[in-house]
Amino acid sequence: MMNLVNHSLLTLIAAMPLLTGLSAVAEETRPEKKAYLDAASAGPDFAIQGEYKGALKIDGGELSLGIQVIAEGEGKFAFAAYVGGLPGEGWDGDSIIRGSGEGKDGEAVLKSDQGRAEIKDGLMTIYSNGGEKAGELKKVDRESPTLGMKPPEGAVVLFDGTTADKFENGRMSDDKLLMEGVTSKDKFNDFQLHLEFRLAYMPLARGQARSNSGCYLQGRYEVQILDSFGLSGADNECGGIYKVSRPSQNMCLEPLKWQTYDVDFTAAKFDEAGKKTSDAVVTVKHNGVVIHNKRRLTITPGGPLSTETKEPGPLFLQDHSDPVRFRNIWVKPL
Repeated sequence: MMNLVNHSLLTLIAAMPLLTGLSAVAEETRPEKKAYLDAASAGPDFAIQGEYKGALKIDGGELSLGIQVIAEGEGKFAFAAYVGGLPGEGWDGDSIIRGSGEGKDGEAVLKSDQGRAEIKDGLMTIYSNGGEKAGELKKVDRESPTLGMKPPEGAVVLFDGTTADKFENGRMSDDKLLMEGVTSKDKFNDFQLHLEFRLAYMPLARGQARSNSGCYLQGRYEVQILDSFGLSGADNECGGIYKVSRPSQNMCLEPLKWQTYDVDFTAAKFDEAGKKTSDAVVTVKHNGVVIHNKRRLTITPGGPLSTETKEPGPLFLQDHSDPVRFRNIWVKPL
């Protein structure tokens, strides 16, 4: 029965062109680089973008489903549908159905030879080809369980919204958030890190141009920061360890939502002659879900430190010409 349900589901959704119907705006002459920094200025497509979950009744069975709807500007959308539920919340880790569509005035209609789906007021309703209702998916508002985590005893608070003086080139936005392109004055060996970041909404941008930054541990090893909501989860997408390892699943939430990295880092070790005896190792949680577990690291180009040594290194938050924002950053040396 499950095979029949899955097959019917794939047929229903894969054939659908997903439909659907965006202050602060970072000024930029290239349209694809226009970045919205708050929901009020983002427009009607932004209200449709997001996560939906529910269940479909197909062939006498019921199947949980999560769908991420990605705004691509000017009323165009892409989507990723996850059998079993959203990433980190029931997805079977295998089945993803992708498609595209259009929307207008805050509403969306999904059409295919197999049926249709409608999005309106935060509800996605899916119908069979014969017009029979197959199920409803409600828009959900997920957030990281570690948002607002307070620094433990012994932690070094790098940013709490009061000053950017803990960073070289430290700058705060008008709303008291840390801006990109900064390097911590403190340097660390083994540590625990908590970092909160917010991606800009850049609907016309694609790939590495879409709200790009990076979190460099010790100034040497990059955990990528990027708007990769609904993408495949490659090593150069959000949560990926650049050029080393893709995340176990893509836990990136939609832009303008606060997200978290919680990192346990063990520095590379060297003998008295300076020869490396063990690699740096990292465990990363993205929005509360482990995406790398005791992963060995190699150095990432682009950071302030280009070689591995026994010397400690800083936290570097990369400037990739996109307005990514940060808050609540602390490091506990171990």
